Amino acid sequence: MKRRSFLSSAALASAGMSLTLPALSLNLPQESNEKNTTIPFDLEEETIKSLRSKLDVGITTSEKLVSAYLQRIRAIDKNGPLLNSVIELNPDALAISKKMDLELKSGKARGPLHGIPVLIKDNINTADKMQTTAGALALAGNYATEDSFVVKQLRNAGAVILGKTNLSEWANFRSTKACSGWSSRGGQTKNPYILDHNPCGSSAGSGVAVAANLCAVAVGTETDGSIVCPASVNGVVGIKPTVGLVSRSGIIPISKTQDTAGPIARTVTDAAILLGVLSGKDPSDQASKNITNPIVSDYTKYLDANALKGKRIGIEKIPQGNNQYCNELLKTALNTLRKQGATIVEISYLTDINKLGDAEYAVLQYEFKDGVNNYLSKSHGPIKDLKDVIAYNKLNEDKAMPFFKQEILESCVAKGGLDSKEYLDSLLASNIGSKKILDQVIADNKLDAICGLTMGPACSIDTIYGDRWGDISLSTPAAISGYPHITVPAGQVYDLPVGLSFFGAAFSEATLIGIAYSYEQASHKRQKPGFKKSFLR
Repeated sequence: MKRRSFLSSAALASAGMSLTLPALSLNLPQESNEKNTTIPFDLEEETIKSLRSKLDVGITTSEKLVSAYLQRIRAIDKNGPLLNSVIELNPDALAISKKMDLELKSGKARGPLHGIPVLIKDNINTADKMQTTAGALALAGNYATEDSFVVKQLRNAGAVILGKTNLSEWANFRSTKACSGWSSRGGQTKNPYILDHNPCGSSAGSGVAVAANLCAVAVGTETDGSIVCPASVNGVVGIKPTVGLVSRSGIIPISKTQDTAGPIARTVTDAAILLGVLSGKDPSDQASKNITNPIVSDYTKYLDANALKGKRIGIEKIPQGNNQYCNELLKTALNTLRKQGATIVEISYLTDINKLGDAEYAVLQYEFKDGVNNYLSKSHGPIKDLKDVIAYNKLNEDKAMPFFKQEILESCVAKGGLDSKEYLDSLLASNIGSKKILDQVIADNKLDAICGLTMGPACSIDTIYGDRWGDISLSTPAAISGYPHITVPAGQVYDLPVGLSFFGAAFSEATLIGIAYSYEQASHKRQKPGFKKSFLR
């Protein structure tokens, strides 16, 4: 999750290449070597569709694609600007790609992701030679014995998992003073637009890897902002699905109420393709098991350039901060929506949602304790519960906690069980209460979606004082309610990307994808990163 303002206030008041790469540093990245920042790449800005076409006609092979992306990672992630977005590579990636090539030659095509290189976040279990650690040194050596549901879906679709991406440690649920994109195992991930700026979290590595063309698409996870924030500040598309649409089985948890995995891509089309692959009913995840809505396996049928025509889009009456450039960017985006046939409706809902911050934080503390203890109890390493994690970090403080501490972990351990009155009251107020607020405003105004800037431009990387995000953020309404949310590039402020959000009622992904695609095709605001060394000139 992204360390939102509600979290801080609540906490203070009471988140043919070789596969062998250089070892990841546990320290901050070194100064960038600027001569490598513009290294040419034949697959730059390629899409699933364009790669699929090349694979299908034999212009390239999956093995060549995997090799090319591995070279790209070697060139600019571990060297060059040292983005540090990939925490571990899959030593079996080339072997898997060869198998996918053989299947294609034999006439077996599994679908659009067959042979396509994908990166996934390092809190998602893979039953292979890669670890699953949530970026924590305490979990080093944690090898899962079973694939997560998400990974099973990817493998069944023929995707080649290149490796795992760095993240904000424990999905940004360790300290109120955390720096997004930093983990004790992976170090600090950098924003590819301006390298001394923050990549946002917790799916920092996934957002950066997609933005910098280190993979075709990536998978992130979100509790509150962890997909949409890194997508927004890294100039790409991110989809946080309705909770339960994508199973959480085999993912290191924060909250059973708010957690979900979702796609990060350079285009709405690619995000829609990946969402269709990730979605599916899973009896081992209660939220997935309880879904009564039909599961959509192909969201591309909702990609309509005219989807905005006749749509009613809500916009909060209270301005999102007072930055003139951000305000102008939003004004331009809303004008684009109008030109495409949408009606903009002023609404009021954020004040009521923001009042639920303390209740949300309490829910996350209780559910994190319960979920992580359950996950660790089944692991094969020496760490068996949250108390073991805390003890390990204290014993290895110089490496595990060189910048910020673990007060969130400690506060979670102090909580009771999920039968506690505080938890039940907080759940009723936050999750149920937010649903009522959003359902009411959507119904009263006959809205197809609610819109606004996803985030302001990225703040600077600061491991001493932590993140200093401004007053522009639109992650919480959809996160706290468990409703779907998509962010699309809307332009740049200070040479840094800013995204435009669309979110709506439960299981409205099809409508939101159509709206986002229509906006994307009318605006074309995605810009490639420039790997600038510093904001200062």
